[in-house]
This record gives sequence, C-alpha cells and structure tokens, in this order.
Amino acid sequence: MEINTDTSVDRSAKDLLTLVHTSLDDDKAEEIVVIDLTGKSTIADHLVVASGRSTTQVGAIADHLVRRMKKAGFGPVHVEGLQNCDWVLVDAGDIIVHLFRPEVRAFYNIEKMWSMDVPDRQNVS
Repeated sequence: MEINTDTSVDRSAKDLLTLVHTSLDDDKAEEIVVIDLTGKSTIADHLVVASGRSTTQVGAIADHLVRRMKKAGFGPVHVEGLQNCDWVLVDAGDIIVHLFRPEVRAFYNIEKMWSMDVPDRQNVS
C-alpha cells in the first residue's frame, strides 16, 4: 500500500489564499477578513470577506481576482452577483470570496456567522 505524501494540495490552497489576499490588497479592497473554515464546514478551507467603496470598485476587484486566478491556473472559478455588484461571490473551491459594498456587508454581517465557534458535539444535549 502506497501512502500519498504529496502536499501539493495544501500548498495549492495556501498559494490560492496568498493570490486572493494579494489581489484584493492590490485593488485597494477594504477590511479584508480571512476566516478558517476547518472544522466548521466542508464547503471550503477559507472564506475571505472584503469591501469595495462602490459597485464599480466591487466589480473591478472581482473581475481582476477572477482573471488572476485563471492566469495562475486556479480554475474553474464560479462567480455570482456581477450584474449588480452589491455582493459578488467568487467560488474557487478551496477559497470562497465575498466582496461587498460596505452597507451590504454591514447588513448581512457574514463574518460574525462564520467566525462563531462550533460547539463540541459531544457536549450538546
């Protein structure tokens, strides 16, 4: 029996997270928050939340991010919300990015929901 010691998947997720953070920072996204989803959900490894000052900036940040991901070989990437650009979701598998206008971000406050500690299942009555 052969044991797979290849850590390219882990490095790939780390590389993707680095690319996402760098892209958001380069495009002047505000209040970038990275939430580790390990043990909280199986949908992704990390959730990244950031804001743009306007719908135009949110759309540009999302467009640049998707282009950079594809250029770096992180595909396929699924995008939702580009029509209005109030809230754009970029799903790259291991990393899910939520880009908001500040008012929309404050209304939904998804960081609070995902940052909560998961209760220990053994202690739940």
